[in-house]
Amino acid sequence: MIEFRGAGPAEFIERLDTVIDIYTAAMNPPRDQITGRKTIMRNHGTYPHFQCYFAELRDISPATGRPEPRIVGFAYGFRGAPGQWWHDVVSRALTERLGQQAADAWLGYAFELAEIHVHPDHQGKGVGRAMIRTLCAGRGERSAVLSTHDQPTAARHLYASMGFTDLLTKFVFPGGYENYAIAGRPLPLT
Repeated sequence: MIEFRGAGPAEFIERLDTVIDIYTAAMNPPRDQITGRKTIMRNHGTYPHFQCYFAELRDISPATGRPEPRIVGFAYGFRGAPGQWWHDVVSRALTERLGQQAADAWLGYAFELAEIHVHPDHQGKGVGRAMIRTLCAGRGERSAVLSTHDQPTAARHLYASMGFTDLLTKFVFPGGYENYAIAGRPLPLT
């Protein structure tokens, strides 16, 4: 049975190697991007109102014969604010395409879902959905926002099924080449 456990910035950073392993298994990024992604994730742990949950499976340890937790997924986010790279880039793009009022409505007091990943062995079992619900529960922000590949992926379907709507599509981050969708939904999740 998978359980969800909250972790603060210190534990998140302490378990960053495990987090990166799950990210790599789930996303299969080019090897040369992993070090940079790890640095970005470490930096995210310093952002205001950072919150993380680990999805843990209890395995029987061969050494002790007792159940020990094994992380099979993670999700984290934080309150977005001016001065944060993703927030500033997306805010500019939303302002250009939808106007300042729309950008402020979505990003002015938003919970940014930065990373949500489940090891492939445990995908398709509701773990990602449960992590998002757990992560967003009780948040005081007025919206939740995220970016995802602009393709018909399982993640894209999951977000849509949870009420996230596209704010931007075919969006390419500076220095990147892949199309992303920026999606948002009001909080709380229902």
